[in-house]
Amino acid sequence: MSFASRNSAQAYARVGVETGVNAASPHQLILMLFDGALLAIAKADASMRQGAIIEKSQAISRATDIISSGLRASLDFSGSDDLAPRLASLYDYMVLRLIHANVKNDTGALHEVNGLLTEIRGAWEEIGDDPAVVSANKAIA
Repeated sequence: MSFASRNSAQAYARVGVETGVNAASPHQLILMLFDGALLAIAKADASMRQGAIIEKSQAISRATDIISSGLRASLDFSGSDDLAPRLASLYDYMVLRLIHANVKNDTGALHEVNGLLTEIRGAWEEIGDDPAVVSANKAIA
């Protein structure tokens, strides 16, 4: 693929992502954050196996940014339950494990974080079918 074609493809992909973000509900945006973090971890894993140190570090940095600046930042601490603080602690743990994976080239740590994110994403996706959640998302949007 030529440089011009690659730039065109990247611009097209960026527009597609921006369109998806603009049309997404708050619930769907969180799912997109999970997907982005999982994709970054998969890229870090592949890069680690190939010995591509820079790409591995960039992918892990992207995953940690999504977890800390996206998922953790989206938590609502105003509720009376302890879910938000527990998730915040879990997200902090994931970031630490990703840093460890980066420094030690530990694919096991990547797989651990991947499993945790996949499990939480699945739960988040399930509650998206709850009519109360859909109604709340419409009120926010």
